[in-house]
Amino acid sequence: MASKESHLTATLLVSILAAVLGSLQIGYHTGNVNAPAKIIEEFFNHTWRARHNESMPDHSLTLLWSLSVSIKDFGALLGSLGVKYLADSYGRRNSILIVNFLSVVGACLMSTSKVSESFEVLILGRLVFGLFCGLVMSLNPLYIQEVSPTNLRGAFATLNQVSFALGILLGMVAGLETVLGTEHNWAMMLSLSLIPAMAQYLVLPFCPESPRYLLITRGEESKAEAALLRLRGGTDKVLTELEEMKEEAAHSQTGVTIQEFFKKQRYKQPIIIVLIINLGSQLSGFNAIINYSTRMFQAKFDQAKYLTLGVGAVNVTFTLVAFFLMERAGRRRLLLTGFISIAVCTLLMTIVESVLHLVPELRSLQVLLVFCLISAYELGPGPISWFIAAELFDQPGRPIAMAFTSMLNWGGKFVLALVFPPLLKVCGAYVYLLFMTVALLAFTFTWIRLPETKGRTFDDIAEEFRGAEGIPLNNKTGFNTFT
Repeated sequence: MASKESHLTATLLVSILAAVLGSLQIGYHTGNVNAPAKIIEEFFNHTWRARHNESMPDHSLTLLWSLSVSIKDFGALLGSLGVKYLADSYGRRNSILIVNFLSVVGACLMSTSKVSESFEVLILGRLVFGLFCGLVMSLNPLYIQEVSPTNLRGAFATLNQVSFALGILLGMVAGLETVLGTEHNWAMMLSLSLIPAMAQYLVLPFCPESPRYLLITRGEESKAEAALLRLRGGTDKVLTELEEMKEEAAHSQTGVTIQEFFKKQRYKQPIIIVLIINLGSQLSGFNAIINYSTRMFQAKFDQAKYLTLGVGAVNVTFTLVAFFLMERAGRRRLLLTGFISIAVCTLLMTIVESVLHLVPELRSLQVLLVFCLISAYELGPGPISWFIAAELFDQPGRPIAMAFTSMLNWGGKFVLALVFPPLLKVCGAYVYLLFMTVALLAFTFTWIRLPETKGRTFDDIAEEFRGAEGIPLNNKTGFNTFT
């Protein structure tokens, strides 16, 4: 059967791997500030002392460090606003190349902060890099989904999360005192993301633009056909896919404004689905554990930094598991399994944390639960939350939907980075019950409302919502079931 063929060509694989070099950079700068936090804080203090002949007050130092960590997420939130304009004006591939420049500028600023003796330069660098994060984490799934064949679309979109998780692990390793997380080398550590940034500039310009963008958005059929020929490598496959795109184009209007996006009836249910899945994913505890894992373990283990490396390794392992399961199990099953597993883990973490002072031997179980929570997140909610919007919306609404996704994801990260430390102080072990509640709400909504998108064309999925007051969930076999 032609529909069962993988359509995997060298051009397709290189295009996807070149695109996900962006998420590798983001992961790297997510993981590399964890272990050397005290060293960089001391740099802040030293700089302040050199200017004012006195040490920075502890509360000011803590606030400045929190700002340094969270400003990347705030920048990403701002960057999300530019996704639609770039994606529709310059194309998916070209937009990725354009925003990669922000990564280069951000890395240069961060790495020169030490020699310039200015912590403001470091904070500015993370803000600029944050703008890159907000743009590329939407543009990547958009490009990958539009160049991939239907039967590999979800798996390839998951590679963006695999690259992100791998970047986190590499950042954690680079941040160790035995590697580059030292007083002399931390600035050089912050510059290493320039390597994948330069590699992307060397490879991605030679990869094809999204055929869907060329045909449906730009109306350039000959260019779309040429791009498809390079991606698929067979005329019969190209003609079939071109016909499917033309059918989608016939059902789509030329463009959608942001105001129209939120007013159109056919977009209302997908918007709610994207909102719940993304907030459920970001506010279920994963990011708090990633950002504060070293400090969380320090109170209980001498080698906390190496346990944090275990978090990074589990993270990568289960994104790879999700990659292999995505087109077998489907989006619904992996999301539901992930959310309910997160709820169970956070409940058990509450219990263990509450009795840990009575039974210190349970600290090993606590580490195991952290690893299980990371696994559950990366099995479904982590990767799927970033690309599900691209599958639920038609071509005109897709860029705005991806911008919306990026705002929800980075906004959730930013809020959690700010509120988790004070919540932990106020609620103690019971803070995890808040995460459990969020995960259960997301599980319930996913069970009731999310359609299965595995193996279905974009137009087929959009048809479920087009012109409908609600979602006709059960009008097709397998649409809203585990089968």
